[in-house]
Amino acid sequence: MDTAPPASADAEAQSPGGRAIVLVAHGSPDPDWARPIVAVLDRVRARLDAERPGVVVRLHLLSQGLPHLEGVVADLARIGCADVRVVACFLSAGGRHFKRDLPDHVAHVQQQLPQVRLTLAPAPLGEDDEVIAALASAAVRLGAG
Repeated sequence: MDTAPPASADAEAQSPGGRAIVLVAHGSPDPDWARPIVAVLDRVRARLDAERPGVVVRLHLLSQGLPHLEGVVADLARIGCADVRVVACFLSAGGRHFKRDLPDHVAHVQQQLPQVRLTLAPAPLGEDDEVIAALASAAVRLGAG
């Protein structure tokens, strides 16, 4: 499992005021758990490289805690990212992580790093219509064979 930034990560943010996305997922001590979310991370990076060069993407896994969200955002600030959007890779906004834990983490990091504009996406990935459609298609394909 490789959640580290790519070798060219410092080159991704090319000027002060750069933008970044931090994908946040639950995580697990089992390294196999992270494979799909790392695949999402890789696809997000590839798409942004093609469509919005210069946007940096990182991953934070809640259950493992490392790297801490504050450390991830501090590293982004160090390379010039002043606008960071946190995107929850959860299926629902109805759980404690999205309702309380993640907003609390974001607020704490914002206090510690006021030079960074840190925002939490208004909904987790699982509530996006395209994700719901993709999940339904996969359920039909996997279930109906």
